[in-house]
Amino acid sequence: MLQRIILPLGVVFATALSAQGQPPGQRFTAEEYISEWKEVATRKMKEHGIPASITLAQGLLESGNGNSELARKSNNHFGIKCTPDWTGGRTYHDDDKKDDCFRVYKDAAQSYEDHAKFLQRPRYAALFELKPTDYEGWAKGLKKAGYATDPNYPSKLIGLIERYELHKLDKGIDVTYKPRTGPANASKPSTTKPAANKPTRNRRSDDVVEYHMGRTVDSFEGRIKYVTTKEGDDFRKLATELEMTHGMLARWNDMDKNAKLAPGQRIYIQPKRNASKSSSTHVAEGGETLWEVSQRYGVKLSRLAKYNGLAEEARLEAGQRILLRKSKR
Repeated sequence: MLQRIILPLGVVFATALSAQGQPPGQRFTAEEYISEWKEVATRKMKEHGIPASITLAQGLLESGNGNSELARKSNNHFGIKCTPDWTGGRTYHDDDKKDDCFRVYKDAAQSYEDHAKFLQRPRYAALFELKPTDYEGWAKGLKKAGYATDPNYPSKLIGLIERYELHKLDKGIDVTYKPRTGPANASKPSTTKPAANKPTRNRRSDDVVEYHMGRTVDSFEGRIKYVTTKEGDDFRKLATELEMTHGMLARWNDMDKNAKLAPGQRIYIQPKRNASKSSSTHVAEGGETLWEVSQRYGVKLSRLAKYNGLAEEARLEAGQRILLRKSKR
């Protein structure tokens, strides 16, 4: 069981391993890691009942997306420690105590299988009473059962799942990402300080993350992260700085990936929600669009259109009442 969190919530992403390990000095994106292991995670879900989203999120988080020393050298993607009944390989790292013993696997696929078996222990039995689509319940239940000591462990898992839409896998829907090309994948990771074009996080508060390049990530209503655009920004530039794909960023904002962005615009870097947290209705201003309301309240445009019987391209009249949540009627 992991008592240490190697990387916080996946804002700086990196990695995907082959089953036999990672090429020396090479780092990968979170998207590549997901693409590498999503089939295995889905298979484990069918075999053992563990949501694929949870398995992948734990793999991303606990192994630093496969870039941690434990993952690279010992094929341990879940930080599982030795137990008295463990008869396999062992490696020692300082963790909750000096020279903590961690399991070593012949390949990363074996780590995924052992993770599934590890969660069959009695202490995690309550998790299997949850629906396989209840990833939030699983995330909170893992922390409650003692899988990790980090008090923010559930929110970190949930953040990764929602950022990469891993919950779709729990429903049998595939997730794919546009492959990244260029020198970012070929360059060796720095062992001293971040490269000049690499964002570095500096936690300022629970809801704000400052990047090395001056890019600030804020949180809307404490639940959806976003950035504010600057002069010259477009989705490709934002995606490069945030190590995401520009197509995904555009989709999360109900925009075309080639759309021009104006300075001061709010761009969500996580999916918008199905309903507003703070308001149930909005009174439109003359000429306002349904999309503008969607961005203002962080509600998916398709949901607003459905709630109000409008087209997504609708332009609203002054005083028009717009439902921000599903009607209870």
